[in-house]
Amino acid sequence: MIKTPAEKWQKDISVYRKKCQKILLSSKSVRYVGLINEYGRTLTGIIRPGTKIYLKSEPARNEFFLISTLLTMRRSNDNAIGSMDCAIFKHDKVTFIAFQRKEGIYYISVDKNAALNSLAKIISKIKKLI
Repeated sequence: MIKTPAEKWQKDISVYRKKCQKILLSSKSVRYVGLINEYGRTLTGIIRPGTKIYLKSEPARNEFFLISTLLTMRRSNDNAIGSMDCAIFKHDKVTFIAFQRKEGIYYISVDKNAALNSLAKIISKIKKLI
C-alpha cells in the first residue's frame, strides 16, 4: 500500500516526537525539547511537566524564527569554517542549546543551574539521540 504525503509526514513527525521525548528523559535539567523548521515553525515540542514557562506563544514563535534564521544563514559558511556542532545561548534564567540537522533544528531549554560539565554531558547524550 502506498502512503500519501500526509501519512508520510505524520510518520516523520511521530519519529521526531519520539526523539524529543528521549532527549527530555536524558536529563532532569532539560526543560523543553522542540524541533523547528528553517522558518521557525514548531514541528513538535515537549515541555517537562511542572516547568515554569518563560515565553508565551507569540514571543516563543519569534524566538524560534530568530534562531532558525540565524542558523540557516550561517550554514552558508560551512564550507569555510566547517559544520556547526551545536550553539549554546546562555541567559540569566535559562540556557538554550540548538542542534541543526537535516530534519530541522532541535531546540532544547536547560535549567540555568546546569554547570558547564553537566551541560557537556547533556550535549553528548543529545548528539547520540539525534
